[in-house]
Amino acid sequence: MKVLLAFFANTCANFIIGLLIAKFLGPEEYGRFALAFAVHVVAQTALYDWLKFSTTRFYSERTRDISPQIRASLAASFLLMTILVFVICGIYLIIGPIFNFETSLVLLAMLLAVANGLFDYSTALARARFDDHTYGRLVLVKNILALIFIGGGAFIFHSAAVALAGTVASLFTTFLYGRASLYDPGVSLRQASMATVKDLISYSTPMVLALLLYHALPLVTRALAAGFYDFAESGQLALAYDVGMRAMMAFGSALDVLLFQIAVAKHELQGEDQAKRQVAYNMSVVFTILLPACVGLGIVLPSVEALVVPGQFHGAFRHYLGILLPGLFAMGLVNFGINPIFQIEKRTAPLVFAAVAAAVTAIMLLLILPKGADASHLAVTQTGGYIAALATTIFFALRSQAIWPSLRDLLFAGLGSGVMYLVLRQSAEMSPGASTLVAQILIGGLVYLIFVLVFNIARLRSLAIDWVRPYIAWT
Repeated sequence: MKVLLAFFANTCANFIIGLLIAKFLGPEEYGRFALAFAVHVVAQTALYDWLKFSTTRFYSERTRDISPQIRASLAASFLLMTILVFVICGIYLIIGPIFNFETSLVLLAMLLAVANGLFDYSTALARARFDDHTYGRLVLVKNILALIFIGGGAFIFHSAAVALAGTVASLFTTFLYGRASLYDPGVSLRQASMATVKDLISYSTPMVLALLLYHALPLVTRALAAGFYDFAESGQLALAYDVGMRAMMAFGSALDVLLFQIAVAKHELQGEDQAKRQVAYNMSVVFTILLPACVGLGIVLPSVEALVVPGQFHGAFRHYLGILLPGLFAMGLVNFGINPIFQIEKRTAPLVFAAVAAAVTAIMLLLILPKGADASHLAVTQTGGYIAALATTIFFALRSQAIWPSLRDLLFAGLGSGVMYLVLRQSAEMSPGASTLVAQILIGGLVYLIFVLVFNIARLRSLAIDWVRPYIAWT
């Protein structure tokens, strides 16, 4: 539970810091920052994400003792990847092409890929051990430093480069702070095994390839928005996507960080059948939480924009995020609900096919849709690609004869979200603001909570009763 709360707090802190960066940089400079940040995401995914996936799947307290070569192989691989990054940066400095934004931003993006890869790898180690204390400390320190370095740098210098450098500094400093807690006694790089590395890469490669294609979509749309229009328009589109993605991550990732590790533990201790049943239940929980969250976000957008979004982004933020929301929900369901089916089975190739479907659909939409006065067609392109990925993932999951969640849970979650939407539509005429936002959250939350409690959707009522029963008995 502590890991869950820490992950949720981390996502919320990233949300706040992202808004501060946008406010202090403004649309044009934020457009540069967002494009460089998208470059970092692609680079980190290609070079480091396989280490994170492998850690959460194969490393644990048990394997830490009986298979030290896993940790040694992970550490050696990270070191080699980092050397490769510096070689690539050196080559780029000598013969690299000149883009329409500063070379320093490209190099900072690569350095950020190293720093964030190191942080994600460190938190993955803590998650795999179920080490709540270490995980919480890493997240807390990172967010405090990020607020100081990133927020302060953007406020003082109004520079995308300074904001990126602050991000790098906060991540490296956090790693140094928590390094001792992640140490495995008796493990050295000499224990690294090429056979182990091959196994880890074999498991992770399909997921990495899929993520590369998914992350390429926002990178391409931001670059096209800057080319078709300007960096200010690219920044407007980027902020809407970033806020929407972080909102989705706040719910989906916070659930996944706990639920997937439970499924892995069941696979390790009780066998594949029990793990598949856990994954099916996890899907119910993810759908039950994500659907009303996305529906509710769409309703409260005017008040959210009025209260927390910098004034320079008003109007465009609500417009673009409204277009992107269905695609963000689709990706949340893919990543946190359905993909674990293939991860547990160690059969991750379907993830690549889904990502290819997303890329092909996006390219087709890009060629078909007319270019308008703003970047709306680019937002539609992203959403269409993500929905195609969801359809393809479901197709392959059906073919795998996976255990599926209760249809009853899905239907009642959908019905509850629909009723919540109809009730909240009555508040559309209210003036956006704090009172409207609070009223919408309370009313919408109450409506959906009634459905969850009455119909025990995803057994959440039963879990809540089990959780409070010891406190009631003690009282």
